[in-house]
Parts: sequence; C-alpha cells; structure tokens
Amino acid sequence: MAVARRRFLTYLVAAPTLTVAAQLVMDAVDPATASAVIPTPPAIADLVDLGDILILAGLPTSDMLVLTVGEDGTATLGLPREEVGQGLTTAIAMLVAEELDLPLTDVRIELDDARPELLFGQLTGSSNSVRSLYDPVRHAAAAARVRLLAAAAARWGLAAGKLTTGGGSVVAPDGRTASYGSLSAAAADASLTGLTVTLKAESQHTLVGTPTSRIDARRIVTGRQEYTLDLDVPGAKPCMVRRPPTVNGTVKSVANEAAVRAMGGVLDVVVIPTGVAVVAETFGQALAGKDALEVTWGPGTIDGLSDDGIRTKLKAAAPSFSSLVLTKHLDAEFDFAFVSHAPLETNSAVADVRSDHATIWSGLKSPIVAQQTIAAELGLPEDKVTVHVVQAGGSFGRRLFFDAALEAAQVSKASGRPIRLMWSRIDDMRHGRMRPATHHKLRATYALGQVLTFEHRVAAVETDFRHGLGEILTAMATKLPTGLGNETFAQTLFLTTVKSPYNFGVTTQTLTEVPLTMHTGSWRSVYSANARGAEEILVDELATALGKDPVSFRRTFLKTDAQRAVLDKATSAGNWGRTMPAGHAQGVAFHEEYKSRTACLVELDATDPKAPRVTKAVIAVDVGRPINPRGLEAQMLGGLTDAISTTLRAGLHIDKGLPLEGSYSQFHYARQKNSPTDVQVIVLPPAAEAEPGGAGELGVPAAVGAIANAYARATGTHPRTFPVNFDVDFTPFPR
Repeated sequence: MAVARRRFLTYLVAAPTLTVAAQLVMDAVDPATASAVIPTPPAIADLVDLGDILILAGLPTSDMLVLTVGEDGTATLGLPREEVGQGLTTAIAMLVAEELDLPLTDVRIELDDARPELLFGQLTGSSNSVRSLYDPVRHAAAAARVRLLAAAAARWGLAAGKLTTGGGSVVAPDGRTASYGSLSAAAADASLTGLTVTLKAESQHTLVGTPTSRIDARRIVTGRQEYTLDLDVPGAKPCMVRRPPTVNGTVKSVANEAAVRAMGGVLDVVVIPTGVAVVAETFGQALAGKDALEVTWGPGTIDGLSDDGIRTKLKAAAPSFSSLVLTKHLDAEFDFAFVSHAPLETNSAVADVRSDHATIWSGLKSPIVAQQTIAAELGLPEDKVTVHVVQAGGSFGRRLFFDAALEAAQVSKASGRPIRLMWSRIDDMRHGRMRPATHHKLRATYALGQVLTFEHRVAAVETDFRHGLGEILTAMATKLPTGLGNETFAQTLFLTTVKSPYNFGVTTQTLTEVPLTMHTGSWRSVYSANARGAEEILVDELATALGKDPVSFRRTFLKTDAQRAVLDKATSAGNWGRTMPAGHAQGVAFHEEYKSRTACLVELDATDPKAPRVTKAVIAVDVGRPINPRGLEAQMLGGLTDAISTTLRAGLHIDKGLPLEGSYSQFHYARQKNSPTDVQVIVLPPAAEAEPGGAGELGVPAAVGAIANAYARATGTHPRTFPVNFDVDFTPFPR
C-alpha cells in the first residue's frame, strides 16, 4: 500500500475568472524489499504509515482544492490546512508559482474555513500536508497555465504550442506578451476544452528546491501578521476563565458572583463546563474578575495522583521480560515525563453566537470536527456555524484540539454578545494538552556479532484522539494491513509511525495504554520522540556490548543505502570520533519516518552534569524531494530545540492532580543560552522521480537519542529518566 505514482484529472469550475481544481487518483504498489544482515520482516509502518492513511482518506475530496487567477494577475489558492509556523503556506505558494511561471510575490495562500464537504481532507498533522498536497497543487496550477495559454492562443490566432509563459505573462514568438490578469476572464470560458495538462519536469524547476524565505516573514517580525486576538470583530468583549485546582475539576458553586459582577468593567459571569468565565471591557479587568472569584470545586479525574503514582502504574502496565533467556542480552528501562506543547500564542478564540447562526475564529488544525462539535453544543445546524481558520503562533499538536473555540461559543451564547477568549499562560501549562508520560522496557539479544531479537514494550498514559484522527482511522480500517483495522486508535497510530530502521532479527514494538483521564494530546513526533529516542540509546549500548563504534555499528545494521547515506553525511560533516576534552562528548542517532530519514550528531559539554549544554549539531536530512530547503532547515532546528529541552530539562511535574509548572520560567524549555551556536543542517538532494516525504516531526527522535548518547559518553552514566535534570526549582503558582 506504499504510495507510488499519481495521476490527475483537472476540470473547470464555473467562475468569472479562471478557477481550476485537481483530483487525485492514487495507485498502490508493493514496497521494495531490502537486504538484511539477519532478515527483519517489514514493520507495519514500512508497509503503510499514518501519512499514507491520511492521503487515502483525503482522496475522495481532493478535487475540491481550488486555485483562482484574478484580473490583477495574482493567483490565490484556498488551503485546507492550518499554518502554525511550520512554513506550509510558503511551500505551497512555491509550488503554485513554479507551475504557473508566476513570481512568488504574486501568489496568495488563504486558509480555508471549515469545509465539512471535505470529509477527512482538512486535518493538519502527521507530517502530511506537503506529501498530500504536492501533486494536487501542481496539477491545479498546471491546469490554470494551460488555460491561460489557450486563451492567449485564441486571442492571437496562434497555436498554443508556440507560446511560452514567464513572469506572470504568456509570451508569443514575436515577443508579444499578455499578462495573466488580462487573460483570466477568457481563460475561464467553458468553450476551451480538450486541453492536455502536463506538469513541468522537476529538472526544469527554478524555484522549488531553492532555499526561500517565508512569504509571511516580514509580517511576523514587524507585528503585522494577524492572529486570533488581533482580529477586529465588532463588539467582541475580552473573556478569561477561572479554572479548577485539579485536572477536569467541576464547578459546584460560586460564592461571590454578585460582588464580581460589581467590579469595574465586568460585564458578565458565566459558568461553563470547564470553569467560570468573566467577561469584561478589558483583559485586565477580566483577569482581575476571575482571580477574585470564590468557587467551590468538584473533584477532578486524577486528584489523588502525582508523578510517582503515575510512574508506578506505567511500569506495571509494560509487560516484563522473561528471566529465562539463553543468549547474551541487554535490557534497559526508560521513563519520559509529561511535556507541555507550550506554543508562544496561548489558546484563544473569538465567537459571535446569535439565535440562528454563529461565527467562530481560531487557530484550528481540525476545523471540521470543531464546527460539528460547536454546532451540536449550540443546538444549531452545522451549516449555520461558520468556522474561520486563523494562522496560529505555534502548535506542535496543541491546536488539533479546539477547546478555546468551544468555550468562546458557550460563553457568547450565554452572555448574548461576541466574545474574545484568551487562556493565560498558566491556563495553557496546567489545563492545556500535554504529551503523555511513558515507560519503556527494551531487550536486545545478540551472539557472534549479530543482533538476534529486539523487543520494545511501551506503556503510555492514554492519548486523546477525539479531534478527528480517530474517525479517519475508523473509516480507513478496511484498507489497512491485515489485522490492523481491529486495533485501537492509539495502537494503529503507534504501529503506523514507530518502526526500527535496523536489521535486528525478530523485532517487536508494542504499546499498552494506561487509561487515566487527563488532558493529553499528540505532541511533536507523537510516540516516536520517546520510543525511537529510547531505542537509539540502546543501540549505542549494544554497539559497546559488541565492541563496535556506534556509527560503524549503525552502518552495518541499517537496512538501506539511503539510510546509510544520511548517516555518512552527518558523521562526516560532524567529524565523528574527534578527540574531545574531558566532560565533553559526541553523540549520534538515526531516525526514519513518513518516507524521510535523518541523522543527528551533537557535541555536548557536560563538565557540570547538572547543567549540560549542546555546543554543536550537524543534522543530515533526506525528505525525498525538498520543496523549500530553508523551511526544512527551520523544521530540523525546531526538532533539535525540542529535543534539547525535553531531554535535558523541560517537563511537567504532576502533583495531586495538577501540573506544577505554570510559566516559561518554570517549564524549562531551552533558552538561547541552551542552544548551540554551531548548527549545520544538510538537506540531501532528491533522487530521480522522488516525491516529498514528511518533515514536521522528523527532527525530534534522532536528536533525543544523540543528546542522550552524548550525555552518557561525557559523564560515564546511562540516563534512564528524562529530562535528566528535573528538579522543582521554583515556587508553584497558587492553584
């Protein structure tokens, strides 16, 4: 079921100016087999990964991707995905500009509103956006180009084959030009039929594959980029919510509602399922009002639990290995803490709910489910709820959930006015979504220089997938490899993302979930950040047990030449094996996911083991066909920073039912002083006919492994709990 060649049909959509859409038809072929040291059967993720599933799910509605060329000559594409800082709008604009022979400055990307007719085609996640949109966008742009050529040919009485395009114009052999804008209306004429759409050959690309700055960079750095709370929605009043002292606590009563209503600027006090909302003239007044509330709270869902209790449950849930083993073996256990998504822009939404319709604005990665849920909550038909998707300031999985939009709609309905709802940073840290804590048990057996078996048993706090992904997996169950369609959502996601790239004999990777009702959610790389990070640590220890260098050991057991090429590039550029001062060391790791692969080499200064610092990193990445190498560099830098943070210091402590951390000063995400000044990201060139792989989640797992391995070599210890330095070195905010 691996994604192979694609072909497209294009057609005209009735419009006053040129508008085209593209329909994807996918053929599937069997995956290629790889030679093995000791043959390892392909994992499910080798046969079909989560990105493949999302592409398949979106096929029936892929023809609804619409591109318009206006009379001003600009091309505008409606993008059914969310831009959260990953650079997606830039990559898509590059594809349009390339295929249309149009300057990048003349391309506009607009985020689509929630479109329920797209069914499963409007979820942003799983490193899937460029993979799924690469061909549809190119074919839509190519279809527009062909129609513009036909319109110019009709105007001049020339054969279309004699005309060329460039710089936003059609050019005749005698030098005459006609701008796209002047041809747009004629190109929309339905009488232009029988046209053949041909894509540019990749060898003719002049923009795609070239490092390109983001199309929204100037707006962002000058403060002109509009985020949700920047929108000018008439009459929308600020709102904040007083939240419970434990996760999922409920409101029993409010003792001083009248007194809070009488406070300066306070307009309303509204009880909603997640807390007590205060609406005011300013956010400062709303904050003062919600802090003044005296609320009696009902119990939450994990009130009696803290880190130690959760860790005990996880360790018990991961099956132990037999004590009877006849070959040499290496065992290891690892624990990873809860982690906040911590996007720079906190959760926010604007809602205007009327008696017969509602309008919502928010940064949303699953807008269709948001629309459906909000409509049901308000008692309105879905077509009476308009959900506008707004560019967001970070996500890392957080904005798959639409809780702020739902809360804003609830408050707006109860208060009878438009609402601008903002979560505080404390809200976002303590009541937002978090990466589940995990426990890992690994065993590798070996003999005569070969790895015979490799087992990995993961126990994780249950991940919440109620944001649309679960429905997609259910709908695609019959198209999954035999047996996988009967797995739970979590098992399916785990098995279609986590795989070992090594020929380690009989390899098994399993997941057991612990059903704690917490605010969990997919965090960048989902299961792979922890699972593959732990595996790469064990790979280093296996190399030591077998008397091998960690790099040559990996080269021996990696399955493909493409994998080895990435490892060779990173270790060569990083001067692997060079002499390091005492307390300093190099670390290396490899990861492959979503048809892409990367190797990371870091150098780490751990002369003070309580304050280690990554001083250098070299990252090689092969994503098949890179669209914007500069965007890929940013993705890999982001993955490295996430790994530095969560491997060394950043996590959430759970204490009696609530995270202790409530700000960036307490959640120790990497600062500038923790970041290496020497970072090199090497983007490998594409192979012939290569298609894009996923990139957004690729960079974390290898960096986690590399940093942990460098720490072990520098300190002579083997870290088993992450982050390695995880003290409560702050005074928690009041509950």
